[in-house]
Amino acid sequence: MGKFAFIIHPIELEDIYRKFNFMRYWPTRVVEGVMKRIPPFKVSDITGIESSYGETSGWFISCPLTSKQMVTLPQDYVIRKIIKAGKAAEELGADVIGLGAMTSVVGDAGVTVAKNINAAVTTGNSYTVATALEGAKKAAELMGVDREKAEILIVGATGSIGSVAARILAREAKYLTLLARDERKLEYLARQIISESGLAVRVTSNIKKAVPSADIIIAVTGSADAVIDVEDLKPGAIVCDVARPRDVSKKVAEKRDDILVIEGGVVEVPGKVNFNFDFGFPPQTSYACMAETMILAMENRYENFSLGRDIRVSQVDTISALAQKHGFQLAGFRSFEKAVSQEKILAIREKVEKKHNSKPLFAKNI
Repeated sequence: MGKFAFIIHPIELEDIYRKFNFMRYWPTRVVEGVMKRIPPFKVSDITGIESSYGETSGWFISCPLTSKQMVTLPQDYVIRKIIKAGKAAEELGADVIGLGAMTSVVGDAGVTVAKNINAAVTTGNSYTVATALEGAKKAAELMGVDREKAEILIVGATGSIGSVAARILAREAKYLTLLARDERKLEYLARQIISESGLAVRVTSNIKKAVPSADIIIAVTGSADAVIDVEDLKPGAIVCDVARPRDVSKKVAEKRDDILVIEGGVVEVPGKVNFNFDFGFPPQTSYACMAETMILAMENRYENFSLGRDIRVSQVDTISALAQKHGFQLAGFRSFEKAVSQEKILAIREKVEKKHNSKPLFAKNI
């Protein structure tokens, strides 16, 4: 039976305070200084993952740096800290190690980490792509959005998740816009897509212009701060926020009742899994990136899988098939750490249509 470990880290200071409550009263710079000096450590044992074809168990390992520290501290320092977390996982017996949140983004997206440890390494990005797109499509059906007419926007399109998502969506989308900072990379991806699928996509680096016209947004930037402002989203927009930290401001939940924001990659895990750690999800569920690590361990595939900036479409197809084999599946919808029912989604749809004088913006297809 293969073993796995998944490296996590505090997304924000509040995550640190939940474990070390006494630090809440310290100055921020002191807290961050202490976290820099704490070595990686085991957070919990993970047990009970089992299907008809295999089983696995593993550990959560903490790399104690916040998202802000991951992007502001010297890159070499951060990567060395992630490597230390990987070595701690190896010492416990991990055969496959998953990189969570910003640990999968820093530097070359896991390539250097994989070169410095013996266990296999994955970012989990292949299965994250698969579940994000599946979730966005199901949400669009419930909202009545006609995907053939929908304006689809990928924010962070040149990253490892964004680029492969763009290539997969281009198979069926008619109106696809790619957004990222590097225009040279955007143009290269656009040429790749028209060669593969024949779709001429639009490219832009101006988020303020692109967001207001989008019906479906896949957000995958890897930024340490929210990049999509609540005021920019059009009524009825569907946002699949795959990024951790989030790309969508939390103000969306407070200020807008005509927007649907879902979290990409929330997965039901087979067996009687016990994570022995509360990361904000209901029992039996995890992020897709975590699930990919588990799947590889269950398959005894001790190989580097989703690494670097070039996730292949074939990898997404492979991990999707293996997930289906073992019974991993999309676990409904969640938004800002809370479950979202189909009734709630239909209520959002109804509010949007009422705001437009009962003239449906969406296809009546459900």
